[in-house]
Amino acid sequence: MLDLAIVIVTWNNEDIIGDAVSSVLEDLASTSLSYRVWVVDSASSDNTVSLIREQFPEVTLIASEDNLGFSRSNNVAMRDMGFDGNALQGDLPCAVYLLNPDTITHQGATQKLYDTLMSRDAVGVVGARLTYADGSFQHSAFKFPDLGQIWTEFFPTPGRFIEGGFNGRYEKDSYAGDKAFPVDFTLGATMMLRRDVLLETGLFDEDFFMYCEEVDWAWRIRNAGWEILCVPQAHVTHLGGQSTSQVRPRSLVNLWTSRLHLYEKHYPKWKLWLAKRLVMLGMRRKMAHLDKQADHYDEILSAYQTVYDMAKS
Repeated sequence: MLDLAIVIVTWNNEDIIGDAVSSVLEDLASTSLSYRVWVVDSASSDNTVSLIREQFPEVTLIASEDNLGFSRSNNVAMRDMGFDGNALQGDLPCAVYLLNPDTITHQGATQKLYDTLMSRDAVGVVGARLTYADGSFQHSAFKFPDLGQIWTEFFPTPGRFIEGGFNGRYEKDSYAGDKAFPVDFTLGATMMLRRDVLLETGLFDEDFFMYCEEVDWAWRIRNAGWEILCVPQAHVTHLGGQSTSQVRPRSLVNLWTSRLHLYEKHYPKWKLWLAKRLVMLGMRRKMAHLDKQADHYDEILSAYQTVYDMAKS
């Protein structure tokens, strides 16, 4: 039985995937864990697949001919390792670690995450402390989306609210300590889950093609009574946005499609109504202030209009 199964989903990540895989493999080699790594490629048009095959033959590569999106790609790997309802519990890994392709794992991070996850029976999910490539601070965990976050997305807001609980942020001092602290959800860039969580709550909701899938799953996990922790001593560099930045207008529509679906799943009717009105007002404001000289103006304007129409429906 494996201690840990690692899943990395790729899409046109040729320039960064080598560092992600090699850094986590180096870190794993220094641990006492038994492990196996899956890479699921979602129809990359670059050399991601050949790079993985040539440089990392020990990795289990699943190369899809279709762009499955983040949720389905991760689910493909988790079903391949036995989370399909057919395997015996004893044959399943004790934990599953979902890791982004735009990450660099620092020594000791994976073992610290695993030890924290297994430290108490109530802990269901853990995530690492993230920094940007230059070492600067990055928020690694958040509170579940509320109306305050939607307001902050679109309208002028004092800085103390942007960096505070109103916008779903945890205090920076929490990340500076040496103790894990409870959060609503960790970023999907580093999300390690206990086996029993997967068996109890299922896998990702595949209605989320990209974005918010980890938020939805964390919401279901918390509702099932599990604790979710951020672990400051586990350090991972997260470059951020390498895949999604390639198609900004489409990514914008994907983002708000997922956010609206998340609100519909988890908000009461009154809050859903308010959330949609805020999105509509926000998108109208963005359309009114969009610079007509901006690159891809027509595509971006169309994306804003699409999101407005989705919120209105």
